[in-house]
Amino acid sequence: MENRKRPFEAVLTPNDGFKTPEKRVSVVRLPDSDYMRWGVGETCRYLRSEGLGEWEDTFRAQKITGVGLRYLKDADLEKIGIKYLGDRLQILHSLRKLWQIEAEPNKVFNDPIHGHVELHPLLIKIIDTPQFQRLRNLKQLGGAYFVFPGASHNRFEHSIGVGYLAGRLVQSLNERQPELLISRRDILCVQIAGLCHDLGHGPFSHMFDGMFIPKARPGISWKHETASLAMFDYLVNDNGLKPVMEQHGLVLPEDLDFIKEQIAGPLDTTAAQGQKWPYKGRPEDKSFLYEIVANKRNGIDVDKWDYFARDCYHLGIQNNFDYHRFLKFARVCEVDGQKHICTRDKEVGNLYDMFHTRNCLHRRAYQHKVGNIIETMITEAFLKADKHIQIKGSEGKVFTLSTAIDDMEAYTKLTDHMFEQILNSPSPELAEARKILHNIICRRLYKCLGQTQADKTMIVTQDTIHCWEAHLARSIPQTGAQDVSLQPEDFVVSVILMDYGMKEKNPINNVHFYCKDDLTTAIQIRKNQVSKLLPDQFAEQLIRVYCKKTDDKSLEAAKKHFVQWCMDMNFSKPQDGDIIAPELTPLKASWSNNNEREDGEGGNSREVNCAIVNGHKKAKTKLF
Repeated sequence: MENRKRPFEAVLTPNDGFKTPEKRVSVVRLPDSDYMRWGVGETCRYLRSEGLGEWEDTFRAQKITGVGLRYLKDADLEKIGIKYLGDRLQILHSLRKLWQIEAEPNKVFNDPIHGHVELHPLLIKIIDTPQFQRLRNLKQLGGAYFVFPGASHNRFEHSIGVGYLAGRLVQSLNERQPELLISRRDILCVQIAGLCHDLGHGPFSHMFDGMFIPKARPGISWKHETASLAMFDYLVNDNGLKPVMEQHGLVLPEDLDFIKEQIAGPLDTTAAQGQKWPYKGRPEDKSFLYEIVANKRNGIDVDKWDYFARDCYHLGIQNNFDYHRFLKFARVCEVDGQKHICTRDKEVGNLYDMFHTRNCLHRRAYQHKVGNIIETMITEAFLKADKHIQIKGSEGKVFTLSTAIDDMEAYTKLTDHMFEQILNSPSPELAEARKILHNIICRRLYKCLGQTQADKTMIVTQDTIHCWEAHLARSIPQTGAQDVSLQPEDFVVSVILMDYGMKEKNPINNVHFYCKDDLTTAIQIRKNQVSKLLPDQFAEQLIRVYCKKTDDKSLEAAKKHFVQWCMDMNFSKPQDGDIIAPELTPLKASWSNNNEREDGEGGNSREVNCAIVNGHKKAKTKLF
């Protein structure tokens, strides 16, 4: 027993000892593409910007360019005629700013998704503004919180997560491929874009720009990305952040344009149409940087990575996509003269899983039938309250719910709290809106009659929906007594597009891959090279119908109206059609429940009861 030593005792020698690890200073050196490309003129311009213009002639005489700045030492400066030590130290200090982020107190956030997240001081300055803090009061999933008790997370934590992941991806590319010349400025700008990409969301997130604004102001084309750009400008100007950004090495206005272009695409869309490279913030050899925060090319971006993980966590749904693998395998390759982010060929299956996860989240949560009708009811309340809500904006002007998007000072005050403000208001003008919100609280919701589909995707406008609602009221069943009167305003039609993020297109067709035997050549992998079990179609249109009347008699009649309407419109048979209208469904031949037909084939079934063989009818024979 005496000879059995503990592991540490077995390996230590008398000369060994334990040393307390030295505290490391967090200094990150990054290749900076900007100063490495400077000529003599740019070098001298930098000296002037740092208040060192008196040495401009000295540097010009020695023909010192950006490449040589990294190699300048105190002895070199003394040798070229800079006599005093204080002057030399000041010059060296200014030059180090180009490639060195000095030890600064990064702030740590303990995030439930990404763990301990460290953010640069400039990002903290942005976070600590009223415009960003507003995101604490915007639910990430809007009305879904009324269905999923865990979905209480807000745009605030999501934005921090996207800013963090944006930094992770761009820094992994920088470490893996230093030849990309990713600069310190690039990294900060990408992180800021990730942090600020959702600044423009309104109350209940997508409900505001997807449902409320189109109905309140049908004449305008407005999206939350539009407001994100305006809110970012307002945030920077209102908090005096331009000098702070310049102190941290950003170049204005170029970097501000770059940040905004990452969020919403080219800023001048009319001028960009005739140009090969439409962006102003970064040249074409940095094209891959535009694929990190909001990837317009194929939809694979850090925004999705965060909301997949975060939403699944709070919804209680399994997330099948692991972004850590993409970080490990991401590389930049040249495709048709531009640099794009590519991944390993073996990851193609995981990317299909990613888009399948997106589709599942939409089906199970984002487009939940109860969550959707709650958002519809909130929209109705907001529309009734719109002109009676007064929000003070810039220069003392007063705005309504729908016009606050025109003034960022007013829009900053617009959050989910509008729900409680209307609900608890004693104003008689808000009585109708208050009643709708009270019904939501008491769970007196409009009832879903069912869901159907057209044979082909249809272009649906507000006028189309109004026509359908009128048609539903007229669709009196052909059989049975009808003693309930239903009006068009008793129905609500909701049209939902489910897709993989690029409408009918397969997003993987816009992804490029590389093989381990050749890290520089980008290839495409088609669906038939991956699996035969992948979808043939990548989008479908769902049509849901709700009824505002909730008494049993009206609901029973409304369901029969719905089934009759589906028959009249030649839409698919509702799943519970045989239960809610057993006397109607047999009237449509293509709705026959023939067990020999394949699931989902309906009236377009490729399988029939009898086949023509050599000109003669031959009945099908069951083998078992």
